[in-house]
Amino acid sequence: MDFLTAMDISASGLTAQRLRMAVIANNMANIHSSRTTQGGPYQRKQVIFAALPITEATAASFDQALQEVRVVGVVEDMREPKKVYDPGHPDADPQGIVLMPNINLIEEMVDLLLASRAYEANVTVINAAKSMAQKALEI
Repeated sequence: MDFLTAMDISASGLTAQRLRMAVIANNMANIHSSRTTQGGPYQRKQVIFAALPITEATAASFDQALQEVRVVGVVEDMREPKKVYDPGHPDADPQGIVLMPNINLIEEMVDLLLASRAYEANVTVINAAKSMAQKALEI
């Protein structure tokens, strides 16, 4: 494995985690959105990752194929919305119940922390590969 392959793998991780953080921020921003253009409350979204081989040539030279992370989709969480009693809300039904997004702020913060740590780990790998390449040029 050369330095550029290591950087490519880490760069794919950076891209995936950046998108994950953007989706989490979107979820947190819409925690009180009881109405969307599709109707009903906002649905929490999640990012789906997959490990894909880099190239067949690289895979043949190792026992295990090197893989990079790819985002294969952003899906909606299908949990039921929260039912909140708020008769003064414009979206309340005749019984005063408002359907709100089923977004748990603590769950979103933990996901954001995990994505942030994964992002930092990939930056560390890129910096280490860059440092090794610089040291190799000094020899």
